[in-house]
Amino acid sequence: MRQYSIYVLWLWFGLFACTRQASQEELQYLEEISFNDGWKFTKGEQEKGMSPDFDDSKWRKLDLPHDWAIEGPFDIQYNARAGGLPFHGIGWYRKTFKVARQLEGKKAFIHFEGVMNRAQVWVNGQLIGGRPYGYSGFQLDMTPYLKFGEENTVAVKCAPEDLSSRWYPGAGIYRDVWLEYKDPVHVAFDGTFITTPKIENGNATVNIKTELVNTSSEAATLQLETVVLNKLGEQVKSITSEVKLNAGGQTEVEQDIVLEKAQLWDLENPYLYKAVTFVKKGNELLDKKQTTFGVREISFTADKGFLLNGKHVRLQGVCLHHDQGPLGTAVNRRAKERQLQIMKDMGTNAVRTSHNPPSKALLELCDEMGLLVIDEAFDCWKMAKVENGYNKFYDEWSERDLRDLIRRDRNHPSIIMWSIGNEILEQSQKDGWKETCRLARITKDEDTSRPVTAGFNYYPASVINKLAEEVDIPGFNYKPMKYKEILTQHPDWIIYGSETSSCTSSRGVYHFPIEPYKTHESNQVTSYDLIGPNWSYPPEHEFDMLAENPNVLGEFIWTGFDYLGEPTPYGGRDNSTNGYWNGDWPVHSSYFGAADMCGFPKDRYFLYQSQWSKKPMVHVLPHWNWEGKEGDIIPVHAFTNCEEVELIVNGKSYGKKVKGVDLTPIPMVNRFWDSEKPLMSKYRLNWEVPYEPGSIKVIGYTNGKVMVEKEIHTAGKPHHIALEADRSAIIADGKDLSYVTVKVVDKDGNLCYTASNDIQFEIEGAGQIAGVGNGNAASLTPLQGKHMEVFSGMALAILKAEKEAKGQFTLKATAEGLESASIEINLQDQAL
Repeated sequence: MRQYSIYVLWLWFGLFACTRQASQEELQYLEEISFNDGWKFTKGEQEKGMSPDFDDSKWRKLDLPHDWAIEGPFDIQYNARAGGLPFHGIGWYRKTFKVARQLEGKKAFIHFEGVMNRAQVWVNGQLIGGRPYGYSGFQLDMTPYLKFGEENTVAVKCAPEDLSSRWYPGAGIYRDVWLEYKDPVHVAFDGTFITTPKIENGNATVNIKTELVNTSSEAATLQLETVVLNKLGEQVKSITSEVKLNAGGQTEVEQDIVLEKAQLWDLENPYLYKAVTFVKKGNELLDKKQTTFGVREISFTADKGFLLNGKHVRLQGVCLHHDQGPLGTAVNRRAKERQLQIMKDMGTNAVRTSHNPPSKALLELCDEMGLLVIDEAFDCWKMAKVENGYNKFYDEWSERDLRDLIRRDRNHPSIIMWSIGNEILEQSQKDGWKETCRLARITKDEDTSRPVTAGFNYYPASVINKLAEEVDIPGFNYKPMKYKEILTQHPDWIIYGSETSSCTSSRGVYHFPIEPYKTHESNQVTSYDLIGPNWSYPPEHEFDMLAENPNVLGEFIWTGFDYLGEPTPYGGRDNSTNGYWNGDWPVHSSYFGAADMCGFPKDRYFLYQSQWSKKPMVHVLPHWNWEGKEGDIIPVHAFTNCEEVELIVNGKSYGKKVKGVDLTPIPMVNRFWDSEKPLMSKYRLNWEVPYEPGSIKVIGYTNGKVMVEKEIHTAGKPHHIALEADRSAIIADGKDLSYVTVKVVDKDGNLCYTASNDIQFEIEGAGQIAGVGNGNAASLTPLQGKHMEVFSGMALAILKAEKEAKGQFTLKATAEGLESASIEINLQDQAL
């Protein structure tokens, strides 16, 4: 039986237990300094843009992170496949800063979490390095080029190319930037690795490996002290090792700490500890490093599946691209938090970072919120998917990029697998296994505590060509009908659905009659969830196959959120232009999400919730606004996790339906099903109802008892605007966000699903509009503006405060023919 568990070799290196309490001054020692504020930016080539005396007075002033392309405009010349946004070209960033003379003798580093892409960095006119892969973070040594006690200039050039990505990649310095000033003797960059190899009788052994670097010309005798803090910041254990480090040398120190009555990290209680590492020379503190970790045990077996702390967990996962809808790719922690919370509310317990290294913010939030992660490195290897893809840099950079990803992310308890690739074309090559083997070995060289995986979409090629054998856990994209065959032929394999379903839909859009089509003249997709590309299938089919194959670890649906680019099923591939998608314009985003790009749930969201969530729920579709269809038969569907549902229309009961007994036919366009042989769904209930205005209500029952109900009404004429903020108070730091849902409603407050009014936004006070949206993939209204038309009656305004502002600010929303609305956002001091 093939089995994968955590094993770590215990090595003792001059260790002795220590109970000394670290001082408050030591614990508050500054590690990194944010370098996000006060940059200047311009687009276009600047021949001497790196020069310290270059005149940048007319450049735009801004703070990072920054995505220059999300501002638009949408235009077909920018490639509809990547969202029709101007992400390619040349962009320059510059910042002038002073380095205190007292820091002379220190090592000075600049750390970029991500620059999109082909980045080059200069300090005082000297090129010091860069990175072609926009998803890789990197650290550069500025020390030889700085002028201590004087002004210094750092310049960054980004040069993203067209046809470099299958989706919208963003552009610019879109992740955080940091400065670090270090003693010549210090902890190496990403040089701490913490595992918990033994958990027994409530006690946990914490293994801590720390890489130390001595860049000085003298040998040093050091004390390496590691202090473990609990969730309250209280010191619970410490250990100190004496280390001798040669001049110009580097070494790894291994320490073990036993935590009594350790709190375990799991999905319900994601408990986090902190390890604070002090590097000392006598009484002198040379360096400090803080690392968050969780005590948890993971294992994978062919017969038991995935176990977290010995408990079986079925993966209920979503694939997520890295953009944040109207905000683009510029990383914002609150935006990521909201995305993940919306997914958790659906019942999600896992995220696959499709198809690239994620932001640190996302991983930190998964740690804190109790979500599992598959951390993915690449979308392609040597064989190109797009003309200017990562394959251009693969030979030179793949090992470095993969190692850096693992070293950066390996302390996150949320991460359970490393993915070395997605749908790589080498699956079709007889020797494709060799590259799989190389990347798997690199991964194992950095971390043996987690399995290696990849997402394979070619079957049986990925098996015949032995790529699947070279990873610990092969993932299969869109192959639920092959799970039984794979496991029969390879009973010791552990597998999962790395991408599933790929259903497409538009929120609040319904086309009659319910029948398959390839595309629709509206550039929308019916929300009855029966339309998809040729590789897709309805969610129900995956549910069935997972039920029949309980050893399969679970699934990762494509996708949790709609994302910019890949506007399937609209946009045709033109082979003469190497994959330039220019058909069916305008379409700027995908239709795959269970939630749209604003985070508003589609109907499919509730289908997954009915399978993944235990809290009683019931959902009904479509809306009940069908003027002109009076008397026509309207198919009504309901999703629930209750035993049965009763439908009541205008006070009349249309009877109860029993989940799993009363089946619903689903004709779907793809290679698996057709209208002559529809899938019979046991996960949705349906009634055929003659339309008349009024209301429809669904009631969920379990054991004959009412558990939950939901009612929707036919709306009257649009009357006024309604605003609802997800947070009525935010921090005045220029980063915290309030998401305001905008609705057009009738005089009684019922949502007008067919409304399309253009809403104008105005801010009074010290606030700003960070982005606007409506979830309409076919809209060309700028996402960075002051107006947005509602789609299916709804839109979104994302607000932030000016830095250090006080009091509150007000958002006003107006539209022709509607009563206006306003909402007040209170401001909190950053210290709160």
